[in-house]
Amino acid sequence: MKKTKMKKGPADIAFVICNTIILAAFVVITLYPVLNTVALSFNDGIDAVRGGIHLIPRIFTTQNYRTVFNKNNIITGAYISVARTVIGTILALAANSLLAYVVSRKRFIFRSQLSLFWVITMYVNGGMIPTLILYRNLGLTNSFWVYVIPGMIGAFNMLVMRTYMEGLPDGLEESAQIDGAGPFTIFVRIISPLCKPVYATVALFVAVGQWNSWFDAMLYNRMSPEYTTLQYELMKLLSSVMQQGGSANPGTTGASTAVTPVTVRAAATVATMLPIICLYPFLQRYFVTGMTIGSVKE
Repeated sequence: MKKTKMKKGPADIAFVICNTIILAAFVVITLYPVLNTVALSFNDGIDAVRGGIHLIPRIFTTQNYRTVFNKNNIITGAYISVARTVIGTILALAANSLLAYVVSRKRFIFRSQLSLFWVITMYVNGGMIPTLILYRNLGLTNSFWVYVIPGMIGAFNMLVMRTYMEGLPDGLEESAQIDGAGPFTIFVRIISPLCKPVYATVALFVAVGQWNSWFDAMLYNRMSPEYTTLQYELMKLLSSVMQQGGSANPGTTGASTAVTPVTVRAAATVATMLPIICLYPFLQRYFVTGMTIGSVKE
């Protein structure tokens, strides 16, 4: 049978045109700040003060990136940031998924009370000073694990996973129990393979948070340079450049070797967002599904 194409009326054509224009405008609005930041990062610092740079650098230079990557402890900070992102994401996924699986079981008698407890923690916390004292008494300060252990459980991430798991058919677990499978076997072999979308969503949330975090390095590991992070080092670099009003690097060649806070900030922004941009395409197909299905909390 031949498929007949439905004729589009004037209203349908107008809708397609308007939809295309709106989406194109949205793409431009979204991409322009990113491309403008890239252009500034490759532009001469003194020239950038004049303004008028949009998508293409007016005076091309890599001095801003050399200033960023030549900073002391930047390599150590990069290693620590990568390590905390990888280890923190894996441990957070494991801890949140196990807790979400327990709370999502309808036969667990404390599921409502525990869910309410975790919701309260989203709005109430102990404050900065009590948290610092607690971490110090636990021996977490001046150590790498202060980046990982406190963030293993997140109320929002757990609730998203719990809601997703509650939407899975109960018959899957019941049939596995009939075959003699225990709770851990059911979780590993049946529940987890079906939760890839929500796992990818939570993994992206946790990874972005770990990669961009710098305040905990300043608060808990300020006196331990071996545990510094990339973001903290870039923050210190930007602060020093802003205090000096620009810095000169006489060891390089070029018409102008000065950098300014605007161009250094742009270079630091590009350097920090590039790994996340490279990671996102691999998680995109799972991310959309996980956000759609697991975002409603009961």
